[in-house]
Amino acid sequence: MIETYLESKKQEMYELLERLVNTDSGTYNKKGVDAVGNILIEKFEEIGMDVKIHSEQKLGNHLEIKASSDSDPKILIIAHMDTVFPKGEAKKRPFQVIGHKALGPGVNDEKASHVQVLYALKALMEAGSDAYKNVHIIFNSDEEIGSPSSKPLIKQVAENKQYSIVVECARPNGGIVTERKGVGHFTLYVKGKSAHAGVEPELGRSAIEEISHKILKLQQLNNYDEGISVNVGLVKGGTSTNTIPSVARADIDVRYKHEDQATEIVRKITEISQEEHVSGTFTKLKGDMSRPPMQKTNETEQLINVIHEAAADLDMSIREVSSGGGSDASFTASEGIPTVDGMGPMGEFSHSEKEEYTDLKTFPQYTALLAKTIEKLSR
Repeated sequence: MIETYLESKKQEMYELLERLVNTDSGTYNKKGVDAVGNILIEKFEEIGMDVKIHSEQKLGNHLEIKASSDSDPKILIIAHMDTVFPKGEAKKRPFQVIGHKALGPGVNDEKASHVQVLYALKALMEAGSDAYKNVHIIFNSDEEIGSPSSKPLIKQVAENKQYSIVVECARPNGGIVTERKGVGHFTLYVKGKSAHAGVEPELGRSAIEEISHKILKLQQLNNYDEGISVNVGLVKGGTSTNTIPSVARADIDVRYKHEDQATEIVRKITEISQEEHVSGTFTKLKGDMSRPPMQKTNETEQLINVIHEAAADLDMSIREVSSGGGSDASFTASEGIPTVDGMGPMGEFSHSEKEEYTDLKTFPQYTALLAKTIEKLSR
């Protein structure tokens, strides 16, 4: 029985989780991400899975895993190996268990999911189920920065798939993610003219003054009732207090609920960037909408029903939640593939410096849920 097997393997699962968490793998730490990848290659090859490495020069390599190189599985599972933490973070606060919580950098986002996917397949094999052969896994290395190098791979692998399961963490009280907002990132660069602020300020053209006008207008694009948020989260400019600033920069995060909102938001941001408030300044806008929204469809509803059935078999209850955060689920959902996210182990507080945790009490149960879902979808 899948549940019994996973209960018996809890200590093994915890030990592998500790090994992964104690390996730094920030997105730009190629050596660290590849070290996590090498652990996963070792573990998946041990159970007979075929692993293909997609090499990258600057970022970590991506892994593509299935039962055999010539198989044609219909279920895509996506997980990412990168975290948001700098080198040295794992040494600074290594893996630890307090009560039923596993703590450490990236434990919840999403190294527990690596262990979950591996042991879900091992549980299916132990149960004599061939459903593990119906799984195509992508471990990518750049999700935390929008998946620029892995997006083409995900879309390629997604062709002809019937289902997509993304194993970002499950939310407390059985929450799985069925809708996500689209995400955009933009940067404004303003060029002015420097001058001495005390001797000849009239000769200067303040880039900071110019960008301030634009920031106020950008913030007015927020429409929370419509699911639109525009946040100028970083601002830089100037060189000294006694110099009229010749340069300024603003980084903008955009979230939107429906695909048809994207064009209008981009149009308005572009218009704001082109307006001149301080004569003699020049503004350049860079960026785009990096992830489309993940929207629920009738086909997704059928997938969710199967997950409900799998949960009922385990005496679990799940509920649907929407998220303003982005994930790779958006890429497969935009291809028309029934997609569900938040199918990883349950936890909270991803990206936080101390609070991020995975709930070990429910870890085997959520691993069993993934295995049972794969089994039911493969029938």
